[in-house]
Amino acid sequence: MDASETDTQTQRDHVVGQGTAIGLAFGSSAAVLVLELVSLRLVAPYLGLTLETNTTVIGVALAAIATGAALGGRFADVVPPTRSLGPLLVVAGGFVMLVLPVARWTGSEVRAGRDGLVFLAVGAAMFVPAAMLSAVTPMVTKLRLASLAETGTVVGRLSAWATAGAIAGTVLTGFVFVANVPTSSIVLGLGGLLAVAGTVLTIVLRGLRDAAGPLVFALIGAGATLAAPEHCELETAYHCARVVADPARPGGRTLYLDVHRHSYVDLDDPAHLEFEYARGMAAVIEGHRPGTEPLQALHIGGGGLTIPRYLQHTRPGTRNQVYEIDAGVVDIDVERLGARLGDDLRVAVQDGRTGIRSEPDRTYDVVVGDAFGGPAVPWHLTTRELVADVRRVLRPGGIYAVNLIDFGELAFARAEVRTVRAEFPHVAVLSRRTVLDRTGSGGNIVVVGSDEPLPAERIRGELERRVTGWDLLGTDEDLDRFVGDAPLLTDDFAPVDQLLTPYGET
Repeated sequence: MDASETDTQTQRDHVVGQGTAIGLAFGSSAAVLVLELVSLRLVAPYLGLTLETNTTVIGVALAAIATGAALGGRFADVVPPTRSLGPLLVVAGGFVMLVLPVARWTGSEVRAGRDGLVFLAVGAAMFVPAAMLSAVTPMVTKLRLASLAETGTVVGRLSAWATAGAIAGTVLTGFVFVANVPTSSIVLGLGGLLAVAGTVLTIVLRGLRDAAGPLVFALIGAGATLAAPEHCELETAYHCARVVADPARPGGRTLYLDVHRHSYVDLDDPAHLEFEYARGMAAVIEGHRPGTEPLQALHIGGGGLTIPRYLQHTRPGTRNQVYEIDAGVVDIDVERLGARLGDDLRVAVQDGRTGIRSEPDRTYDVVVGDAFGGPAVPWHLTTRELVADVRRVLRPGGIYAVNLIDFGELAFARAEVRTVRAEFPHVAVLSRRTVLDRTGSGGNIVVVGSDEPLPAERIRGELERRVTGWDLLGTDEDLDRFVGDAPLLTDDFAPVDQLLTPYGET
């Protein structure tokens, strides 16, 4: 390199001043966390959103950060960062935009039972750009190190700004982006922003001609994102949702949240209950309180508002209070599923645990638990402390009916039955006979608790009338055998996802 080239390179090195270096460290770290959180939403429609899914995505992101930091530092010692920083950002932007089409195309092609391939594809697609972006901070650190005397100051400052960027990316994604912007737009916007920033940096540090190649790759990624199939008819803050018409019933509508068939509503006949567990819930309510007298009912989890609307229709004057955490689901209920909110059907967009805590004592005749995050009831809605709050808000003789899903050895369901029994002296378990005796593959289980004896025979009669193949366990001996050595679930210990047999094994 001659003297003129050395002078030009020195001038370009100087362009990466302190402000630029801080901006690159902050922005690249923020981009990694945005990508991580968006990836969780991309896999949810195909794998559900469980503790295992969250843990694995976080693990992949951390592995990418560690790999990128190590390789970025080593690469900075071999190639001048002024030559590689710009193209690195452009190419990373292109890979970011490829994450979405990889998720959707593999999700479309891979059939049930091979969900691991979907996750493997998405994990690999996320790992590459996350590692590339994590290489930025050590590279700009190398540029800012003028002497050993300031090593600690430079490294500490840029590390602090990178951490601040990660925090900003997390907060903005969780509270702003996901709540207001479709996932595809977030991915496209992030990838495009990285491509533009990288192009500008490449032009400044290397010249216009050197920006052409990486920019073409970024445009390919953008095109693939725009061409990717769209499986999310309606995107809420928590779910990829869609409403599917039932060809067998003109008014029938099924609400899907992510991969799960969550609720069924008949727009013309609210008394029609399609799902077996909903008919089981109705059997419990009608067996416990025959007739049409109005009830005071509290619902933890809204979904399609199937049971509240059933009570509206069959027991005029019933007052339903629903706690549903996802405002988008409530919008779907009103706009697509015909729900009419009012004094007899009030919906609060609030977590069920905090909602029930705010309720006065001895207010309700029925509390219905029907909240799910993927195949599992959220752990904080399964514990003894939650059940104690349920008992507090029930009137004497009131009932708590909670819907569960479990498979195989029913480890989670048995633990939940033990937990309900710890607070309610009278408990019954309803499900298919093959589920209760663990000879089948599993399915829905309704657990009922009350402070007064349950009318088991009346409930059985309602079950026989409404649900083929369902039975009830109600004696202490039957329940003792069913529960076995299952653990008690508390706020201090509730490993719900680990107890629940993986949904994909059914």
